[in-house]
Amino acid sequence: MADQSADSLRKPRADATRNRERVLEAAKAVFSAGGPDASLEAVAKRAGVGIGTLYRHFPTREALFEAVYRREVEQLSELAEQLKSAASPVDALRRWLKSNVELVATKKGMITALALVVQGSSELYAYSFDRLTRAVGTLLDRAVAAGEIRADISPEDVLRALIGMCYMHEQPGWQSTVLRLMDVFIDGLRVQPDAGRKAASPARRGRARPGVQRTR
Repeated sequence: MADQSADSLRKPRADATRNRERVLEAAKAVFSAGGPDASLEAVAKRAGVGIGTLYRHFPTREALFEAVYRREVEQLSELAEQLKSAASPVDALRRWLKSNVELVATKKGMITALALVVQGSSELYAYSFDRLTRAVGTLLDRAVAAGEIRADISPEDVLRALIGMCYMHEQPGWQSTVLRLMDVFIDGLRVQPDAGRKAASPARRGRARPGVQRTR
């Protein structure tokens, strides 16, 4: 009887954990897509739970926002750890940065749909910026050490460039534009093996060839 009682106590906790994860995953999908259909009711429906269950886990809109945002930051930190062993350091950095676009899309969608007033200097953003800076720093250091990425760029520079690209675009489908710009950005960071030769070419062009007199 005691074992049955203990099992019955554990089951609701396990169900509650599953329901919470389903709500968070549904919220990410609904709010990253954005649009007029992004709502708490849509999240509950996609998660397969009642709206009351959603509110039991997240009594306020701010609570849901913070839980979803923290979860995505943690997933990006875990992704950076996984990508540390990728064959190409540049491709690993590129993949991680592109994954961040979905984080920003979810954040923008939640702020709009939930009518949130978000303070950029809050503890949540201080926490997320620190975690994401360390994550991208790990991948950036590896690419620099491999001689594939220029060394005069910091993790903070990379994150600010990413955020700037995401917030410059508001029209539907902006993510595809940012993903394309991200490729341009990464390519611009790459070390160019022939940079020295290109830099010297103007000087070579300025020299007169032997036996040829330069006219005025």
